[in-house]
Parts: sequence; structure tokens; C-alpha cells
Amino acid sequence: MNMEFYRKLPIPKEVKEQYPITKELSKLREKQVNELKDVFEGKSNKLVLVIGPCSADSEAPVLDYISRLRKVQDKVYDKILIVPRIYTNKPRTTCEGYKGMLHQPDPNHAPDLLKGIVAIRKLHLKALEETGFCCSDEMLYPENHRYLSDILGYVAVGARSTENQQHRMTASGLAIPVGIKNPTAGDITVMMNSIKAAQSSHMFLYRGWEVKTHGNPHAHAILRGYVDKHGKTHPNYHYEDLYDLFVAYEKHGLANPGVIIDTNHSNSGKNYLEQPRIVKEVLQSCAHNNDIKNLVKGFMVESYIEDGAQKICGDTIEYGKSITDACLGWEKTENLIYYIADNVK
Repeated sequence: MNMEFYRKLPIPKEVKEQYPITKELSKLREKQVNELKDVFEGKSNKLVLVIGPCSADSEAPVLDYISRLRKVQDKVYDKILIVPRIYTNKPRTTCEGYKGMLHQPDPNHAPDLLKGIVAIRKLHLKALEETGFCCSDEMLYPENHRYLSDILGYVAVGARSTENQQHRMTASGLAIPVGIKNPTAGDITVMMNSIKAAQSSHMFLYRGWEVKTHGNPHAHAILRGYVDKHGKTHPNYHYEDLYDLFVAYEKHGLANPGVIIDTNHSNSGKNYLEQPRIVKEVLQSCAHNNDIKNLVKGFMVESYIEDGAQKICGDTIEYGKSITDACLGWEKTENLIYYIADNVK
């Protein structure tokens, strides 16, 4: 085997015991998870807003950003449920470059997964303790989910992982809402099959155990646009796309039809400044068609303290500015959230 076994890492149970969540925080998390489930079950008319940096680069600016979201959430709570993004795993098309805090808790230093496991748990815990938010993360590595399983409020399965059987079956065993993105090539049928798998029961091998899942009725779609065979990006948030998804849900007979619109990635052509315009168009589609209104459960927005993105260059990293995909800055973010709240019907 062309692989070096570098060191044995602690299992999730050991890390949870070393950095435990209190009963009070567990109750707070449970309340927020139930509120999210009510949205996806159609019991609540609030919109879900999964929002935050493309990737969490370091603790201080991420917590600063989320504390700002807390103040806004208190003002729009009757219309919007904010779920901050703390994305600690970063998928890379060629597996090159920065892979997130799990790999590099300090972007300027070499990978250290032991420190990374501790860093991502402490960050999610601090967000819950200091701001009252249980946050979202991408389930890039299904076997690692249990390091954060008692803290997270929402999980996304990325476009590159949607067809992966382990992701689908693990999602079926989670007790929180799981958003499943359309694949990078855009095939909606693939996404619908993945949602069906996530809503079904399975027996499989997970972390050395034979496990049985009971299905996740809160697994739902995320539309993020796609890339064609010529490398050109195409959006899939327009009125016709949303209605086609409504029809697909009816055809597949899935529980709790719902979609989150990812306003960046291929939907924006990776132009982060397009995100507010995309939100506004989707809200107009919801106002025009009640079936679409009932289907759209919210938005996923890439946002941070500063506009744009930066490359890691030496030891200098600009505070609160993305080191991966470009993000909407705070002032624009705040205005967008208030716009959504003012236009939710």
C-alpha cells in the first residue's frame, strides 16, 4: 500500500468528552433544530438563511462575523431563521490548495489534523456559547461528522459528493436537516435520487460499526447552478427551474418538498456581487406562484466581513476576508437580510 499511517487520531467520543456541550446548550440547539424542521415540514412560513464565509479560516473573524449576525437575527426573527456557515472542510476540484480548518487550523502552517479536529469543535462550541447559534457545516467527510454531531444544526452535502453512496446513507441517519446540492454537471435526477436515498432506511458500515438508519425526512434540495461540458456555468434558480423542481418532487413522491437556493457558485458565475440580485429574483418567483413559494425554504449566501477574496501570501491575511471563494461584505449582507425580511410574504 502506497500510504503512510502517520498517527492514530482520537475517536469522536474522546474529543466530545474533552470538549463537552452543556445540557443548557444542548437544549438551545434542540430548539433551533426543531424550528428548522418546522420550516421544512411547512409548519412555519419563515425562510432559512444559511449564510457565512465560503470557508472558516480562523476563529476570531468567524466569531466576530457570527456575533454581528446575532444582532440582525434578533430583529428579523419573525421572518427569518439564520443558520451561520462555519464550513471547516473545503472541497477542492483537484484536491490541491487550502482544504479548510480541519486540515489546516492555521492557513499559514502545514496541515495538522489532530489540531484541526480540536479547532473545529472548539469553534462550533464557542459560536453556540457566545452567540446562541447552532451552525452549519459541509459533510465533506461522512466519517468525520460525529466530531460535531451534537453541535450542528444543519448539514450540506456538496455538489461533488451528491452521487456518493456513503454521503447518502450517512445523511439518512442524521437527525437534523440535510441539504443536498445538485451535482456539478446539473443533473436534477441525480439530486432527487440522492434525496430519496437520504430519506430512506439503510444498513451499512460506518466507523467500524454495522449501523441501521431510519431515514431523514428533512433531506432536501439545494440548487447551486452547474457547469456544462465546455466549462461554461449555468444558473438553475430561474422561475422555470423552480417549477421544474416542483414537478420533480411530485414525480418522486418525496417527503417535505423543499429547496434552498445557493446564490453563489455556478448560479452567480462566481460573481459574489450577483447574490442579492438572485435573491430578489427568487422572491419575485415566489410571489408569482404559490407552488414555488411553498417549495422555496430559503437561501444559502456566501458572506463575510469584507467584500471579495484574497490569496494567502506570506503571514499576512486580511481580517475577515475570504481565502477561498469571494464573499459578500458585511454592509451588503446586512442590507440583504433586511431586504429579505421586508419582502417575505
